[in-house]
Amino acid sequence: MSWPTMILLFLATFLGMEVFAWAMHRYVMHGLLWTWHRSHHEPHDDVLEKNDLFAVVFAAPAIVFVALGLHVWPWALPIGLGVTAYGLIYFFFHDGLVHRRFPTGIAGRSGFWTRRIQAHRLHHAVRTREGCVSFGFLWVRSARALKAELSQKRGSSSNGA
Repeated sequence: MSWPTMILLFLATFLGMEVFAWAMHRYVMHGLLWTWHRSHHEPHDDVLEKNDLFAVVFAAPAIVFVALGLHVWPWALPIGLGVTAYGLIYFFFHDGLVHRRFPTGIAGRSGFWTRRIQAHRLHHAVRTREGCVSFGFLWVRSARALKAELSQKRGSSSNGA
């Protein structure tokens, strides 16, 4: 397999992970597996939370793809590396910059990071599985749009809608 093809496959996988992560966060974490994710929306002093199990679950396919890519199908390697790269950047951003679970060495004050940090904090403004906004990481709407959506959701839930 050529290097340009491998790079394109890596980039497509990395970007495709945003769609996958959004859907998993919106429909699985705030759906069927809320029992795991709830720990992330509640205050606690523990080093680990039940939500951290998702990292293990999402790492498994990446490990399998890398192993298959190294030993069986070369096209699986850039896919596994794309998933891994997305996971590492997400971990650094989410657990380091947003939740301050470990020092990152950067302030995260650039417009790029500020927008994502604001969006994630607005996501955490709701501690239940319903009514949250902003489930993505790379692509996020403006804080103004998210605040308006959050306000609208709160208004309709208080009206019995």
